[in-house]
Amino acid sequence: MQSSAYGASLAGGAFDLESFIKQPQTILRCLSWLFAIVVFATITAEGYVNPVTKQDVKCMFNENDSACSYGVGIGVLAFLACVVFLILDAYFPQISNAKERKYIVTADLVFSAAWTFLWFICFCVLANQWSKTSSSSVTGDAARAVIAFSFFSIITWALLSYFAYGRYRQGVSDFGQEYRDPANDQFPPASYPSSSGPPGYQQSPFSHGQDQPGEYQPPAY
Repeated sequence: MQSSAYGASLAGGAFDLESFIKQPQTILRCLSWLFAIVVFATITAEGYVNPVTKQDVKCMFNENDSACSYGVGIGVLAFLACVVFLILDAYFPQISNAKERKYIVTADLVFSAAWTFLWFICFCVLANQWSKTSSSSVTGDAARAVIAFSFFSIITWALLSYFAYGRYRQGVSDFGQEYRDPANDQFPPASYPSSSGPPGYQQSPFSHGQDQPGEYQPPAY
């Protein structure tokens, strides 16, 4: 019988909060959730400054508003994704359909890999723009915190991709081979020769069948 499917035991068991909290993917999702909050909240609160020579507020990363918008967008989507996947992880052992589990694991793998790449781009862009920033009105600690937690997010999302790939490779255990009825192995069907029939069989004394009667022969006197 099936023992596990995509890294979780069979459906029907009670939810174990302690085991759920100790899962590596749960810890990584919480860290990714926290890092995302730091990134987009810091940019939203302190990422836009008002230079002395300009009236409008500008992004603290070399006055490049696209860099700040990119960091906020990636952080907000990562925050929402962590919440959704945490809920799915908690509900995952209760799902009895292996195909539904496969869809969830596949979505987790694709999203985690994509956000690993997007966080890497975010780190490179922010670090590059910060190296070109020379304004004295910029809060350096806030900018460095955004860059640092963008780098930490690359690590956590890469690890989430690794664990999702492991669950995808695991698949459904104990069903790797085609099912065979054990009764067929104990009692194999008997085979008879098609021409001569089973042993001990003798041909009928009648040479003609009922559908094709033989030629009539009158009795001899």
